[in-house]
Amino acid sequence: MRLDAEHKVTGAARFTADLPVPEAIAARVVRSPYPHARVVRVDVSRAAALPGVVAVLTRDDLPPAPYFGVAYRDQPIVATDRVRFVGEPVSAVAAVDTPTADAACQLIDVEYRPLPDLPTVEAAIAPGAPVLHETLEPSGLFGDLGNLSPVPQTNICHHAQFVQGDVEQGLAEADLVFEDRFLVPAVAPLPLEPHAVVAHWMGDGVVVWSSTQHPFPVAQDLARLFGLPLSRVRVIAPPVGGGFGMKAYSKLEPLAVALARKAGRPVRLILDGEEVFQLLTRHAAVCTVKVGVRRDGTLVARRYTVYLDTGAYADTGPRVANKVALRALGPYRTPHARVDVYCVYTTKVPAGSMRGFGGPQVAWATERQMDLVAHRLGLDPLEVRRRNVVRRGEVVRPGKPPMDCEPLEMLERAADLIGWGKPLPRGRGRGLAFGFKDGGGSRTVSTAVVRLHADGSATVSSGSVEIGQGASTILRQIVSLELGVPLQQVTLSPPDTAAVPYDQATSMSRTTVSMGLAVLEAARDVLAQVREFAAEWWGVPVETVEAGGGEVRAGARRATYAEVVAGAFGMPAGEVIGRGYVRTRPGEHDRSFWEMGVGAAEVEVDPETGAVRVVRYVSVVDAGKAINRDLCEGQDEGAAVQGLGHALFEALRFEGGHLLNGSLLEYRVPLAEDVPEEFRSEVVEHGGGPGPYGAKGVAEGGIVAVAPAVGNAVQAATGVAVTELPLTPENLWRMMRARAAQTRHGTVEAPPRPQWCG
Repeated sequence: MRLDAEHKVTGAARFTADLPVPEAIAARVVRSPYPHARVVRVDVSRAAALPGVVAVLTRDDLPPAPYFGVAYRDQPIVATDRVRFVGEPVSAVAAVDTPTADAACQLIDVEYRPLPDLPTVEAAIAPGAPVLHETLEPSGLFGDLGNLSPVPQTNICHHAQFVQGDVEQGLAEADLVFEDRFLVPAVAPLPLEPHAVVAHWMGDGVVVWSSTQHPFPVAQDLARLFGLPLSRVRVIAPPVGGGFGMKAYSKLEPLAVALARKAGRPVRLILDGEEVFQLLTRHAAVCTVKVGVRRDGTLVARRYTVYLDTGAYADTGPRVANKVALRALGPYRTPHARVDVYCVYTTKVPAGSMRGFGGPQVAWATERQMDLVAHRLGLDPLEVRRRNVVRRGEVVRPGKPPMDCEPLEMLERAADLIGWGKPLPRGRGRGLAFGFKDGGGSRTVSTAVVRLHADGSATVSSGSVEIGQGASTILRQIVSLELGVPLQQVTLSPPDTAAVPYDQATSMSRTTVSMGLAVLEAARDVLAQVREFAAEWWGVPVETVEAGGGEVRAGARRATYAEVVAGAFGMPAGEVIGRGYVRTRPGEHDRSFWEMGVGAAEVEVDPETGAVRVVRYVSVVDAGKAINRDLCEGQDEGAAVQGLGHALFEALRFEGGHLLNGSLLEYRVPLAEDVPEEFRSEVVEHGGGPGPYGAKGVAEGGIVAVAPAVGNAVQAATGVAVTELPLTPENLWRMMRARAAQTRHGTVEAPPRPQWCG
């Protein structure tokens, strides 16, 4: 059940691009054709003279400190001294219509002086490589980025690390040591709704409508950039047609506001199908893992070296690096470990916090290596996981909550559902993988207001954004449950920084947990006040009054909420306002949780073409407590299908800094026909989550396991030790031919078909 379903499927929902803002004019952007170049001159005279052009924005029109960013303030509103990726905004035009704005863009003359390109991490960290950002100013926006560790005079903007035990000692004590290298390409988030912004500068303030996941952080950025008090910056978030991290924090909003300020008119900036590829990507990763094991498959030590390609600007790259360091070991006991993660600037589209936040990249390495170890030792990969996985209540990482679910039970359930160990025809294989990440955040802020109206209905005010995950339904359900009023009598105010209380972010699978707790507290605050009002009205001690189920009781007395409100205010008017706060106090319980999923895949591989068909896929995900089971399953299924795209065909291809497949015609995403014939999501409820009623977030766990589960199944089917994504027919065909040649020449031993494959 989704309360916004009819509104969306009938087309009644209005997204940012649909809003009828009076006098709004069209905005278009001039973008760099170079991956790295000095901006020598920007001549806009011909464009400004074109009839219908209202304003042309250049670096000369920017505020004194025109830089923004999540980790560092390193990204300019439009290019200042140089450009650092193909597609970077250099100028922008506001005109009476889009054709006029496009024509004006063609008339802008920009002189560039090309500089050396840094298209890869290897090039960016090579000795003598030009430094893309000589100075770095931390944004100071978030507590978890208080300890940024850039490597001076290099392109490494952050070095994240996790250490436990003595990894060198552990490797020395292991029976066997293996080292493997894993590659994950950049991919595009591609929500259905392109990013859109409407900005209206009104002299003493600004109103912005944006398809953003983070209205309050965007408002903070705009206030600082343009020298305004927060009270003069209003950011409104209409329904968002998917985000996946691409719409996190500030993206187009500073440019739209700067252009609106110069134009003196509201401007509407909507990205086209190719521009969305120039906004944000998921980090490409190179991961080298050395593992030491006992002969029975027990893990002794692991050492990771991970390089993340964060593109031209850091965005959330350092936060992703921190998460990779925390998540790399997976849900496995490892006495000795060291993880080094380097976040590196290159001259490509910036990368940020796409769904899973570093989890999918490092899980590809960890879960594939678990199978590689099992193959090398002649063991069943399921048994190797059983031997090493943590149990409920065990410490997973120092300083973090213990494991809050039953990973082994979930693993066994997924194995049972996929038919692990049952015979399969040649050319087919099965694979398992854990999807493991922390969710919610240890430092989190959410505030909510619940208003009980004079007729007994209620309104929830929340800054959480509906991005397709079902937040608008879940938050209303919590109020309905707490107050005991019908769900249809609970409404939700849309996110508007001028009208609803603060929320930190709609991301990190945190909304049900953090905002859910704030809404829960606000609803209970309403009930407490209703009890006080009833006690005063009836002249009885407040401790004798109960409230819930839509009514108030004290002994034989009964009254509806509406009657109590009327009694309290002396007329059928007024309302009871409850407040809820979620914040992290010193020594307070950490509200993060372990977002666990298990993926199980059965694949069929064509030996002649390398084509992979996922015949069956099972996802088992722990929701703690499923407040809305249908929404949990929908989140998990969507995550799994998105993960199949990353596993089988999605990859952004660059050459000379230029994106070769940056359009929806050339970039392949999953279609209905790609969904496996048998596709199942199973939501388990182990409780133990920090959210309402023991709930946990489920938005991302399902995506993390998909690629390694499919990769493990492909190895089971073909014997090829795949280490690079995506598993396209061409890539797999080449690997299969190379392995066949090595086997013929005796350079590798063809292993017997594993028993667990049938």
